[in-house]
Amino acid sequence: MFDKRTGRKIRKTFPTFAAAKSWRQDALPAVRKGAMAAPSRLTLREASEQWLAGIERGDVLSRRRTPYKPSVTRGYRHDLTAYVLPEFGALRLSEVRRAEVQLLIDELVARKLSSSKVRNVVTPLQALYRWTRRRGLVDIDPTDDLELPEVTGSREWDGTPADVAALLAALPEEDRALWATAAYAGPRRGELRALRVVDLVGLEADAEERWISVERGWDDVEGVILPKSKAGVRRTLIPETLRVYLVAHVQRTGRSGDDLVFGRRARQPFTPGHPQDRADKAWTEAKLERTTLQLLRHACGSFLNAAGIAEARADRYMGHGRSTIGDRYRHALKGQLAADAQRLDDYLNGRTGEVVAIRTRHLSPISAASG
Repeated sequence: MFDKRTGRKIRKTFPTFAAAKSWRQDALPAVRKGAMAAPSRLTLREASEQWLAGIERGDVLSRRRTPYKPSVTRGYRHDLTAYVLPEFGALRLSEVRRAEVQLLIDELVARKLSSSKVRNVVTPLQALYRWTRRRGLVDIDPTDDLELPEVTGSREWDGTPADVAALLAALPEEDRALWATAAYAGPRRGELRALRVVDLVGLEADAEERWISVERGWDDVEGVILPKSKAGVRRTLIPETLRVYLVAHVQRTGRSGDDLVFGRRARQPFTPGHPQDRADKAWTEAKLERTTLQLLRHACGSFLNAAGIAEARADRYMGHGRSTIGDRYRHALKGQLAADAQRLDDYLNGRTGEVVAIRTRHLSPISAASG
């Protein structure tokens, strides 16, 4: 059957003439409507280069219609180059079969790659086929209905603000403000790396209102980047419990203005592995359980909820893209900051009745080697 739009034939093999005739009768209307086209001659390698180049230019957006983070793009390119393209790169897009992709997944599992890593390898291939299918380059997505390994090896940890306070107390003095900001204000790790002293508003003891202005993140290759979504640009709370840590840290470091709050130097961000290593050592010696900056961010979300702060406002403080707050309400949010900061501080210090246990995921004990 000939596709006039692409100037190519659409070919398909059938076991009987009757089956072929039936398919042709169904396919003709689809071709006329543009719902079916001759498969692209692009190879998977060529298509992936076009797709990645579009991502890097900002022309190809994520499912949320936002630009991909540079670190995500680098991860996609690495995993496609290391695992997918050696197997399927020379094949045309339409020649890749679901069974072959499943065999690759099974092979990666057999090679003892972690469940998370196997899923990370498949993710860019799935995103690539969504992109090509929507543009009529393929009709069938070979990444549909794959059997992927479940992420295992994680467990839940029940804790309270007192547990977080114990973790902070065990840390070296120079690291406490960093971890306290993750736990009590909830910025992402990249946002913590890019945080400037000028972004800490109202640290004075008599300030009527105070907040952290989150406006940027940090990428090791790109440097300063915008937050992952529009909701990422926000003001988040500084409860009194956190203010004490921040004031002590700023005074001790002597930083001001555009200096980085937690940078290893005033204009150089901290390397994430260094404070994590120091924390692991301190918590091992204190016989406390290990956590990460990301997990303490999750704890902050739980604290906001347990303190009785409305979910929509909590989402806004955390920078969640799913927040349902309208733009008009966001403008009025500043008037809510002081009240919510007080509400959160009351909860953290047990002034709101029974302390409710919070739950964060993927917290594992420190191995003996990590000390």
